[in-house]
Formats: sequence, C-alpha cells, structure tokens
Amino acid sequence: MAASDNPLLAAADLPDYAAIEPGHVEPAIRGTLADSRTRLGSLLEQREPTFATLVEPFEAIQQHLGRVFAPVAHLNAVRNSPLLRAAYNACLPLLAEYQTEVGQNRRLCQSYERILAREGRELSPAARRVLEYALREFRLAGVRLAPAEQRRFKSLMQEIASLQSQFEEHVLDASQAFARQLPDERELAGLPGHVTARAADAARERGLDGYLLRLDQPTYMTVMSQAQSRALREEFYAAWTTRASDQGPSAGRYDNSAVLAAILKLRHEAAQLLGFASYAEFSLATKMAPDVPTVLAFLTRLAGHYLPAARKELAELEARAGHPLAAWDVAYYAERLREEKFAVSEEALRPYFPLPRVLSGLMAVAGRLYGLRFEERKNLSLWHEDVRYFDVLTADGIQGGFYADLYAREHKRGGAWMGELASRMRVAGQSSRPVAHLVCNFAPPARGRPALLTHGDVVTLFHEFGHTLHHLLTRVDYPSLAGVNGVPWDAIELPSQLMEQWAWHADVLPLVSGHVETGAPLPQEELKRLIASRSFHAGLAAVRQLEFALFDFRVHAEYQPARGPDLERILAEVREQVAVIRPPAYNRFAHSFQHVFAGGYAAGYYSYKWAEVLAADAFAAFQESGVFDAATARRFLDEILSRGGSRDQMEAFVAFRGRAPEVDALLARDGLAA
Repeated sequence: MAASDNPLLAAADLPDYAAIEPGHVEPAIRGTLADSRTRLGSLLEQREPTFATLVEPFEAIQQHLGRVFAPVAHLNAVRNSPLLRAAYNACLPLLAEYQTEVGQNRRLCQSYERILAREGRELSPAARRVLEYALREFRLAGVRLAPAEQRRFKSLMQEIASLQSQFEEHVLDASQAFARQLPDERELAGLPGHVTARAADAARERGLDGYLLRLDQPTYMTVMSQAQSRALREEFYAAWTTRASDQGPSAGRYDNSAVLAAILKLRHEAAQLLGFASYAEFSLATKMAPDVPTVLAFLTRLAGHYLPAARKELAELEARAGHPLAAWDVAYYAERLREEKFAVSEEALRPYFPLPRVLSGLMAVAGRLYGLRFEERKNLSLWHEDVRYFDVLTADGIQGGFYADLYAREHKRGGAWMGELASRMRVAGQSSRPVAHLVCNFAPPARGRPALLTHGDVVTLFHEFGHTLHHLLTRVDYPSLAGVNGVPWDAIELPSQLMEQWAWHADVLPLVSGHVETGAPLPQEELKRLIASRSFHAGLAAVRQLEFALFDFRVHAEYQPARGPDLERILAEVREQVAVIRPPAYNRFAHSFQHVFAGGYAAGYYSYKWAEVLAADAFAAFQESGVFDAATARRFLDEILSRGGSRDQMEAFVAFRGRAPEVDALLARDGLAA
C-alpha cells in the first residue's frame, strides 16, 4: 500500500477518521518506525550534535510517531472490532520494542549528557528540563544495563504491553457479553423513563420481547441506585464485579486471573532489573511522592480522618433501611436517604442538565477563567455521528482543539478519559497545535430529546475537561513536556479535580443548568440543597478510594516471585484496615481494575487522593479571591496549567499558592475537622 493511500500517514492536521481501516494500521506503524530509526541514525552521525540539531529534530520524530498511532489507539477504545483489535495488538510489541530501543540507545543518551554539560547554562529552563527528563527516562529504560539484561528488559516491555491490552479486551468483552431481558415492566420499577426507553429499544433491535438491560456503566449505576428490585440489583452487581474473572455469568470465559498474575510478575522483574526493590519503587521514580513509606503513611493518615465518618454514615444508612446492607443495597438506600435529607435526587435533576446546556455553560466557565472561545467545526471526518469537534481560541487565535465523544454505546470502552491526538510543538522549523479526545459514557439521547445528565455526570464532564485544558493550554514547545506529558502521575489529576470544584458552585450551576422543556435554570432552593449534599457520604466515598489505592500500591510493593500476586491476603488486610462495606466472596474487582492493569495508574492509584489534596487547596485560593477572579486564574494558568512537565510540580504549586499544600481544605470540603 502506497503511503499516499494510507489515511494514517496523511499530512492533514486532523485524521480522516472515517477512512481509517484495520488494513491501514500495521503498514503505517511499520513504515513510520522504520523511518524513525533511519532519521535517528542520521541525527547520531553528527560529529558535535547540539540541542538544535539533535534534541529538537528527535522531539519532532517522536511527535510524528505518536500522531500516527494515536488515532489507532483511540479507535480501538471507542470503535472496537475484531479486525481493528488484531491490528492494534500486532503493533504493540513493535512500538514497545522501538521505545525501549530508543531508551537504551547509549549514543543518544551520551549525546544528551554532552549537550546538557556544554549548553545547559544557555538553554531556557524548559529546554534544560527536556534534557533532564530524557536522561531520567534513559535510566528507567535500562540504558546502563548489560546487553543481555537490556534484551530481557525490552522483551518484558513488549510482553507487558500485550498483556495490558489483553486485560482491557477481556473487560470489554465480558461487559458486552452480559444482557438481562426483562419481559415484565414491573421488574423495572424505580428505573427512570430514559433507561426503560433505551431498554425497550435494545430489546426491539434484537427481536426480543419486553426490555433488555446491558452492562454499560450508565445502566449499571442507575440500576444500583434506582432499581427497587433487590434481586435485579444483586444480579447486576454480581455481573459487574465479576467481569473478566473466574466468577459470575461469564465465569472463565474472559478470565483475567492469569493475565493479572503475569503483569505483576513481569513488572516486578523489570523493576528489579533496573535496581529497584519493587515496581512500587520504580513507579515513584517519576512521581512527586518520594518513597514507599511516604505513600503508605499518606493513605493511612487519610484513612484515620475518613474511617470514623464512613462508619457513622453506614450505621445511619442501615438504620434508615432497617436491616444490615449488602454491597448491592448501599447505593440504593444512599440515594433514598439523600433524597430525604436534602430533597435532592440525581434522577429528578436530570431534566435540568441537558447536555447542550451543560456543555455551553462549561465553555462559558472556561471563557471567564482563561479568556477562551469555542467554535464547533463542522463537516469533519469522524468515527461516529454523535462526535463533535471544537476549536479552542484565545485572543491570539486557535490554540488547539478537541473531539467530544460523550455517549455510551456498544464496542466502546467504559469510563471517561482525555486522550492525546497531538501535542503542541514548535521545534526544528515544525509546528503543531495540541488536539485532544474528550471521551465519556453518558446515557445517550432518548427518542427526540437531548441527553440528560445527572449532576454526577456534570462533575465527570468538568473533570475530563480539566485534563483537556491542561493539554490544550500549554505554552511548552517541546512535545515530551507539553500539556500533560512529563507531568508526574500524582500531579496529573490536579487540573481535572480542580475543574470539578466549579461544578458545585452557586455561581456556576445556573450557567450549566436549564430545564429541558422550559429552559429555566435550577431553582435556587434546589441549587442550595444540591450544594449542601456535596459532603453526603464523603467518608464512604473516600474509604472506597483508599481501599483501591492501598490494594494497588501494596500489591506492587510487596510482590514476591515465590509467592505470586497474593491478591487475596493483601486485599483482606486492606479491607480490614479501611473498608466498612464487605463485599461477597465472589467479588473480583481487581480483574476489571483497568486503571492499574491496563492503564497508567500501576502503583499510582493513590494519585487521585494525592492530587485531591492539591486541588482542594488550590480551589481555596479561588474561594478566597472569588471563583472567577482573573488574577487567581491567570496565576494558575501561568504557574501550573501552561507549564506541562517543564517545571517541578511542587515548585509550581508553591509559586501559585504561596506555600506547600495542606490537607485542611479537603477535609473542610468533605465536612470533616482538620
């Protein structure tokens, strides 16, 4: 296939998504990798390479490779098919081999060292940071290892990449495999109309009578919080928490047990090859937290604050229910208690949060904070008819843009995320604007009405939009450190969790709400009750996150090859330490824990709580001066949001806040004493 016939290799700023076929993938990746190797070889032939003649051109080489593969990875997540999956998986070992090869290239590493020594004083702080960051990455890729150890490390990286993809595929397949037909509408009691309408449509599409409930995230969450049928809740809970495991309705069919064990084993071996005692230590080499004891002490300290509140909240909930609660009862009775205490119901509020209103209000908030404008670009080549694209503009013109793919559907991965298509680049005479994919899984529009969001969905959209702004508003010209790149993983959630705070504010809720039929904003009394409900069950929510974080971190910190993963022992000890709701023995949440076993959060899930401390403290600065205060927003943009990975994150936070972060603001927000 000629390069000119392959849409992945087209020079256009945005991909021709509709034209990309599985057959394009492997030729594009193989050709780009071969070209990257050739171009790097030519760069290394220089007698005295400089930052301008080696580092900048290599940044452009890496950016181009990322730009070719990014649409493939994205389509594999949002429009999965057997042929695309096979093409994607065929490329993972090739990419892992190349990246490890680059990381272990001693000539390249030595050239970077010489450039730093020779030019370091004259370079800009961001350029020096590019060199320092790259030298750290060389070390973590095994550049100092003996040849045999380098080969083993490269093999490990390839195997891990393939296993992580397999883990994610099993979760998707297990989720898609489950569907519950309900012939009698009475079994749907409590479920809102938009869910039953979707269920009726789904049944009709398959030629079935009655209703068909699938195991997508919006449906699962609604069943757990709204379905009056305890049996239906338990059935969905069992299906969700046993996905890709040896238990549940698809027991053994997509089982991640062996995959999970292999990932942990290979991660541990890779870390030890590099001289780390565990993968947890290896993980912390690129994070704000300095060492394993610091992370464990941080999580334990938070547990000390939140556990008493969580126990009290569960006792109140069981008193309301009149009996002990199983795991599939908690969300249902919590929503009933929330309705009683605050006269607030997530489902009842949906008509006030039609997606078009929420999106326009969100953009208005970003405009007031950072001086942005958003213009939708039409007639683009897209992967689905529901997708939209927006240019993001400042006073200087187009800053970047993002695709918005916001609805759940078949063959699309669950969850919400921001993915990178291209980073900002101004190097070696080449330039590109940052472009992002903003992906959510909200319940789609039903029968002629716009999609109606819960307030929880609104918070999710604000969260992912925070990541998107972090990527788009960068002023760093080097792709390796632009936007979210090069940012420590335990700081990556700061902009997103900060953005969430506006979704709860009295000055913002009128901007993002408007009744789907009348356009009226959320009434003041309901607005006040919604805000008052924010800290409702903050203890239960926090200890659940702490359970996940401690489990993830300890599994990676305590791994011993002779003993294997030891999941059950560690999970039992973690639950004894922080859990107040004990799940049934068949629960296999680890088997679908994609953040850790298929994403970038391995030995790093604690980052959510770490960054939550940063975000709550940062928002306190806005509260002190006004949530739309221009000077505070400008300071956050200048000191943190625009800096990407070009600056030490603690230094950046102190420059913004005037001091180191403190936990008090988070505890106060959650209704707890410091």
